[in-house]
Amino acid sequence: MYQFSRAIYRELAPRILPPPLGAPAMRNRVAVLHACEDAITRLAIDRHNFARPERTLFCDIRSYFPMWAQGEVHRVVSRYVGYAQQFLVEHPHEGYTAVNGAPPHCRATTRKGTDCQRTPLPRNGYCPSHQHLADTEDRELVAA
Repeated sequence: MYQFSRAIYRELAPRILPPPLGAPAMRNRVAVLHACEDAITRLAIDRHNFARPERTLFCDIRSYFPMWAQGEVHRVVSRYVGYAQQFLVEHPHEGYTAVNGAPPHCRATTRKGTDCQRTPLPRNGYCPSHQHLADTEDRELVAA
């Protein structure tokens, strides 16, 4: 998954503003790279609870770019986050494993309070035994 965050950074790096006087020379570049990696990692680990990842990432990094580059920054972020989302739809378990180092687990907890260890279904993050929780979430969203 890091290929997506690094691609965003590589394409945007020439437009990053220099840091203010007295600040470390690489401060802004490091901040943009960390924001890209954090957004893509969160997307891979918890994409069901990450409603608008491109908006979040753009808001995190836009202060490091001049005004004339904002449109291009938004286009680059939207394009690569879209690629990452498409990859996760096609390969849901590989994306999570690449970031976390372990296969994904169901989002539910057992009666004993421990995390469910079963492999979740790609569409909602719950295993077949806990599908009723996904249905409850859908009803709550419609009611809200």
